[in-house]
Amino acid sequence: MKIIVTGGCGFVGSNICEFLKNLSLEVISVDNLSKTYSKLNQKRLSNLKIKNYNIDISNKDEFIKLKFKSDIIIDCCADPAVESSRKDILKNINNNLITTYNVLEKAKKDNSKLIFLSTSRIYPINDSRQKFIFFLKKKIKNLFDEDSNIVGPKTIYGFSKLASEMLIEEYNYAFKIDYLINRCGLITGPWQFGKVEQGLVSLWLWKHLNKSNNLYYKGYSGTGNQIRDILFINDLCELVYLQIKNFKKIKNQTFCIGGGIKNSINLNQLTKICEEITKNKIKIRRDLDTSIYDIPFYITSLKKVKKYYNWYPKTDLRIGLYVILEWMKKNYTLIKSHF
Repeated sequence: MKIIVTGGCGFVGSNICEFLKNLSLEVISVDNLSKTYSKLNQKRLSNLKIKNYNIDISNKDEFIKLKFKSDIIIDCCADPAVESSRKDILKNINNNLITTYNVLEKAKKDNSKLIFLSTSRIYPINDSRQKFIFFLKKKIKNLFDEDSNIVGPKTIYGFSKLASEMLIEEYNYAFKIDYLINRCGLITGPWQFGKVEQGLVSLWLWKHLNKSNNLYYKGYSGTGNQIRDILFINDLCELVYLQIKNFKKIKNQTFCIGGGIKNSINLNQLTKICEEITKNKIKIRRDLDTSIYDIPFYITSLKKVKKYYNWYPKTDLRIGLYVILEWMKKNYTLIKSHF
């Protein structure tokens, strides 16, 4: 089986490439190496004999001309920065929605199936705030699932990914392009170079490892009570492989994918674990300013994905953080300039 991974030198894409290659699937990466750490991942993939084609997915002609014809395209290509999406709206739409269109055109030309990595940010901001209130009242069943409301402001980034989902459905209807959509929440693991807007867990751990006193509990009175569920990359890779194996039986479906209630945590709790495993305690400041795009709560309901694949995240939160920490220590000199 032949597979194209777009955004294959990013955090998620490179891990999926490596995982599938180790299972003897024929996989290539397509990535324009625009991120500072992309060349590190390109070298890593090259050592595994995974070729990267330096193509900008937003350039339709260039991508369509790629001679490699795949059975499945796994689309990990995205510009996921939430705050900057409203500062350069056209860039965000180009890097998300337009790239999806080009991937669909390639899939149509080659008769490929599509696995699309979407985002939890397709859900409205106000719904997160309302569900947070319910959660604090111990109504923990009120999680986000595939049937949750999607109508309402959700960030420009969230809009572009939801529009991509809708475009995929239209291509399925008009051109019979079979697909699977995975709405992913907070993903982390080795080879993630965390920033404030993306990769919060690895950023938090790196700052503790280096005793850096420039972290903030930002927004919502600076309390650090915002809640997310954490999905470790290896668990996501295992699900993608299950989806590849079962594509004939399970297709044209949308799934919410995350760490679930067991791997949910707030920033205060994350800080305590980082302190424990690094044995470093740092001062975390408070920033009272709450962004209009910030959400206090997101936990994934895993009911549907369990039903279809008998899949659930196996990585314990604390063990997963240890794995990331050991990766950081082992590769410290190599990666320090990218955080």
